[in-house]
Amino acid sequence: MTQAKVGLGLRREMLDEFCQSVPGAIDFFEVAPENWMTLGGKFGRQFRQLTEKHRFFCHGLSLSIGGPEPVDTRFVKRVKHFLDHHDIEIYSEHLSYCSGKGHLYDLMPIPFTYEAVRHVAKRIEQVQDILERPFILENVSFYAAPASEMSECEFVSAVLEEADCRLLLDVNNIYVNSINHQYDAEAFLKAMPSERIAYLHIAGHYDEAEDLKVDTHGSAVIDPVWHLLEVCYQTHGVFPTLLERDFNIPATSELLKEINRIHDYQTKALQPSHRSA
Repeated sequence: MTQAKVGLGLRREMLDEFCQSVPGAIDFFEVAPENWMTLGGKFGRQFRQLTEKHRFFCHGLSLSIGGPEPVDTRFVKRVKHFLDHHDIEIYSEHLSYCSGKGHLYDLMPIPFTYEAVRHVAKRIEQVQDILERPFILENVSFYAAPASEMSECEFVSAVLEEADCRLLLDVNNIYVNSINHQYDAEAFLKAMPSERIAYLHIAGHYDEAEDLKVDTHGSAVIDPVWHLLEVCYQTHGVFPTLLERDFNIPATSELLKEINRIHDYQTKALQPSHRSA
């Protein structure tokens, strides 16, 4: 697969339209397996119709890779069945946790500690063995950093190294965190290991206040995040890039404006005069 690809997060309300025709600018779709594994009837048939014809990535929501309780191996086996059934090779999850003695229904920050690095790496190895696929971790947005022994950048890099896994680099999350926690977004971006990047996310967010951004995926991508995407391509090279839009979803024609903008940045970055030395 060429790295110059652009994808879109698939939502149920898009099924009728895309089962009729998928715009050529959309190279792949991404779904959360939890939202699709149990679908039957019309939705199930439509989803199968799309996976038979188009490339799909999966981005999980509830694995809780950093959680304190044992890995839910029954759930992981269900995910594997779903991936196998739809011939999906790409599976990513959040570097966070969402369960303790019960499900928390939110993505909670893992303490940036050396113990947490080892804990997460062991759990990733267990999940990879079941899935029989490389595990891909996403850097997440967070709003508190309890008991930190290292920076977010150091923690993400340490987990990737200890677990020997791939990275889903979310450009918007870097921007959101850089405002909320007052760090240099470009420095963070450039410090990520190019060789571990599998693909990218880009999205919009909500401005709660001048110094508080909330990662909602409910609005258009803003200019500072577009700039970070350009810097990412110039620094690390071009990777498949997924546009996330979870609600306030506009017409496909509006989404295509952002999708085509990503294509333009990819094309520009692949020109010899724009490649990093």
